[in-house]
Amino acid sequence: MSFTTRAVILARGLGTRMRQADGAASLDAEQAAVADAGVKGMIPIERPFLDYVISALADAGITDVCLVIGPEHQAVRDYYGSLQPERVRVHFAVQAEPRGTADAVAAARDFAADQNVLVLNSDNFYPVDAYRALAAHGGAGLVGFEREALVAESNIPEERIRKFALVARDADGFLDEIVEKPDEATVARMGAHALVSMNLWSFTPAIFEACTRVRPSSRGELELQDAVRIAMHELGERFRVLPMAAGVLDLSNRRDIPAVAARLAGSAVRL
Repeated sequence: MSFTTRAVILARGLGTRMRQADGAASLDAEQAAVADAGVKGMIPIERPFLDYVISALADAGITDVCLVIGPEHQAVRDYYGSLQPERVRVHFAVQAEPRGTADAVAAARDFAADQNVLVLNSDNFYPVDAYRALAAHGGAGLVGFEREALVAESNIPEERIRKFALVARDADGFLDEIVEKPDEATVARMGAHALVSMNLWSFTPAIFEACTRVRPSSRGELELQDAVRIAMHELGERFRVLPMAAGVLDLSNRRDIPAVAARLAGSAVRL
């Protein structure tokens, strides 16, 4: 399979948790202003958080990145439109309404064309090795993170990690089941060593057909996990699960900003 060179970053979210006031968070005035706007990828950590994400993608061999944004996110478009990156081309796709992650992925269909793409969150900083492994796989897949490594090497509290989606593999290493927000009984059933999904995927063009078939969830959203299930069970797609023992930085709320800033301090950024 060919090496994947395109990535889609889901940057359309409303940033509801980031907007919430938190007296315990120690932010400078610029960080607080961006947090109030809810655009997590633009949180300034010397430079916008997304710069670190895109630089890491470029380190892994990605040459084209598409930011899925809302029509109100002109500041994001202006910022990246003003740059002259040397290693990666930045594209944009507009998700008109925040209708869910499957709808966000669908917005990038023209960007993907007939090629495979990586898909990731705009508020997570993933290891370069995770991008590289998925890109080298060159087919449908996801990274499954080991829970112990996430707890030890991330800025994410263990109680938050316990609410993340769990991944089960079949005997051949392909995705068998993914469970969002597992309850205690599900955690016990899947076992202490079940891998955790941090929403880092590799998709073939089949995902776009699957996204058209998704119906609103109980939350009223078009969920990417539902599109994945449709791709598996209706379109015959098989998702290779790539295990990884590594941490992921998470920028979900204001309390996360100082810890993420400390971890990224001194990191080289080259777009």
